[in-house]
Amino acid sequence: MVRVKDINCHHAVGLIGDYLEGRLPRHDRRRLEKHLAGCDACSAYLEQMRATIALAGSVGPDDLSTEALDALLNVFDKYQRENRENGEDASGAS
Repeated sequence: MVRVKDINCHHAVGLIGDYLEGRLPRHDRRRLEKHLAGCDACSAYLEQMRATIALAGSVGPDDLSTEALDALLNVFDKYQRENRENGEDASGAS
């Protein structure tokens, strides 16, 4: 996980998942919360993600068909490859 000094909207969106799962280090969580307090767009995105999680519930690997799991893993692998090619980490930070 990358520690960020100044969080912009691009970084904030990349950190929301870890934030919702309680995986952000305290320092980064505080910086993200500071950004969210001053950014209506990112705050709205956070609420949309919370609503999506609440509506979708939790899906584990055993809940998916082999084909669906393979498709999701392929999308994630492609996303990571593209970020590495663009010099970004998985959170979108450079």
